[in-house]
Amino acid sequence: MAARLRKTHQEDVRAKIQASQLINVLQNYALGVTESEIPMGRLKAIEILLRKSVPDLSQSSLELSGKEGAPAVQVNIVKAKS
Repeated sequence: MAARLRKTHQEDVRAKIQASQLINVLQNYALGVTESEIPMGRLKAIEILLRKSVPDLSQSSLELSGKEGAPAVQVNIVKAKS
C-alpha cells in the first residue's frame, strides 16, 4: 500500500462531510422537505459550526480606491490603425 502524502487528508474529508450534512439539514428545512421545526439551540450550533468550517464569502470583498478623488481604475482604449 502506498504511503499517504498528506496525513491530514482524512480529517479534511471528515470536516467537509460534516459541513455538508449541516448544510443539508438547513436546505431541507428551507425547501420544505422537512416539516419539523429546527430548535433555536440546534440552529445556533449549526451556524457556529458552519462559520468555522465554511468560509463566509460575503465578508471578503475587494475595494478599489484612487488617491484624493481620482478614479480607482483607468481604462485606455487604443485602436490599431488599419
